[in-house]
Amino acid sequence: MITHKFEYIWLDGYTPEPNLRSKTKAMALENYEGEVDPLPMWAFDGSSTKQAHGSKSDCLLKPVAVYRDPARRNAWLVMCEVLNPDGTPHVSNTRALINDDPDFWFGFEQEYTLVMNGRPLGFPENGYPAPQGMYYCSVGNDNVAGRDLVEEHFDQCLEAGISITGINAEVMLGQWEYQCFGKGAMKSADDLWISRYLLFRISEDYGVHIEFSPKPVKGDWNGSGMHANFSNRVMRDIGGKELFDNIFKTLDKYHAEHIEVYGSGNHERLTGNHETQHIDHFSFGASDRGASIRIPLPTINDGWKGYLEDRRPASNADPYRLVSRIMSTVKEAMSPVTV
Repeated sequence: MITHKFEYIWLDGYTPEPNLRSKTKAMALENYEGEVDPLPMWAFDGSSTKQAHGSKSDCLLKPVAVYRDPARRNAWLVMCEVLNPDGTPHVSNTRALINDDPDFWFGFEQEYTLVMNGRPLGFPENGYPAPQGMYYCSVGNDNVAGRDLVEEHFDQCLEAGISITGINAEVMLGQWEYQCFGKGAMKSADDLWISRYLLFRISEDYGVHIEFSPKPVKGDWNGSGMHANFSNRVMRDIGGKELFDNIFKTLDKYHAEHIEVYGSGNHERLTGNHETQHIDHFSFGASDRGASIRIPLPTINDGWKGYLEDRRPASNADPYRLVSRIMSTVKEAMSPVTV
């Protein structure tokens, strides 16, 4: 019987955004192939993660998704929900907010910045590099920094079975993006959290800090977002202008509620400049990267069938809260429409 290593991963109780935590458990399991069912719950000290008081410190980890660990032999990454001692979801358990629906598909565009010694990778020790313009999807030593780390992350995500679909250098030097696509809200968000975990773990080998701040460098530089592309079966297969108009109307109605869960510090990014709409305003437009919601041209050209891109989420947003909010809004938008 083979002894496997299981890295139990969870979100802590810090606010406004949680941090990833993990610890490893060795277990001998016969013919194990990545199933959740055989994995036991495990306790941890919640008083050290802002999830319990020291006098009653135990919290429980419930395995909910398993991925092959691409960096260790006979090892697995186990995404967990945090439960109270009585088995109920902990207040920090944002995954428990999701009423999952396999008809919903999400595609995340996760931006981040590589930072060393307090400055984005590639920035000179004093001052700034050339203005942004040559860095997006660029190549060459003057225009790109950190490609080795980014490529290793790409490979590890693919080996882990995460639905990562691409990478590219972003508008600011030292800033990168990767894309994750998933069918089902929980699967999509689990993949994104595990992809972040791998990014953080790889950064340890490079001595680089992963920065998810929505405005990593003040001034005339693009911020970092996590654009969320979304659709459900009705949007993709039935569609219609009336349906999409009602989605826009309902997204506008709940704009403040969306912004509330779209990441802290987002006001520094959503200024109305640098391909954003102002945080206080809601807008939508065909192929408009300065709108809150971009309508992809294929969605219009296919008779208003397809997906939408929500450009408001910041790079540090919790994907569990994000998908829960989007699904709630879209489902309400559909209720008065005959489909």
